[in-house]
Amino acid sequence: MKKDIVPEYKDVSIDCSCGHKIKRRSTKQNIHVEICSNCHPFFTGKQKLVDTAGRVERFNKRYGAK
Repeated sequence: MKKDIVPEYKDVSIDCSCGHKIKRRSTKQNIHVEICSNCHPFFTGKQKLVDTAGRVERFNKRYGAK
């Protein structure tokens, strides 16, 4: 195998915009993400339903409980 073709694998800090910091190992220096498992609506249980143009109401009106 050729020398010096494998990138250096080191400890990095993954920073989320919510302030949560995660320590992992990667080939990149520092990683910044906008959303993580600490603040994602699916994992926190604070998921919101975004209704655009009344589609949910229109669906419930047509096919909703009778």
